[in-house]
Amino acid sequence: MSGARLYRVEELPTDGLGTVRVPVMGPALCAGFPSPADDFQEQAIELPRWLVPNPPATFLWRIAGFSMRDAGIHDGDLACVDRSLTPGHGSIVVAAVDGEMSIKRMVVEGNCTRLAFDNADLPIYALQELAEAAIWGVVRFTIRWHVAKAGLSR
Repeated sequence: MSGARLYRVEELPTDGLGTVRVPVMGPALCAGFPSPADDFQEQAIELPRWLVPNPPATFLWRIAGFSMRDAGIHDGDLACVDRSLTPGHGSIVVAAVDGEMSIKRMVVEGNCTRLAFDNADLPIYALQELAEAAIWGVVRFTIRWHVAKAGLSR
C-alpha cells in the first residue's frame, strides 16, 4: 500500500473520492454445501472508491449458506473479494476447492494450511487432503441488508 492514503471514516472528504463499478460474480459462493440450481449472474454495483482500493482486482460474490455465520457472514450477504491481497492466518478467503468456489477462513498451523468453516458445527479440513484447492482472493468486507425482504419490493 505504498503511496496510498488511509482514511478513518470520519476523515473522508464530504465530496467523496468517486465511485467504481464492481462486478457481481455468480453463482453464489458456497458457504455450506453447493446448490446445482444457482444461475450465473452478471451485474455490477457502484461502490465508493475508498472502499475499493484496487478496482481491477475486486469482485463481489453473493453468499449462499451458513458455514461462515460465526464470522458474521450470512446467507444473502455480498462479500467484497480483493485478488491483490495476500492471505494470512485468520484471513477469510475465497477458494476454488475441487472446482467449486467457496468462502472459508484460512488457518495456518506450522507447515499446515487449513480451510475452516466459521461455524462450530462444521468440520475443518487440511488443504493437502483435497484433490485441488487454490486461494482465489481475500474478503475485504461484506455487505448485509438489514430490512425485511418484503420491504425491499416497495
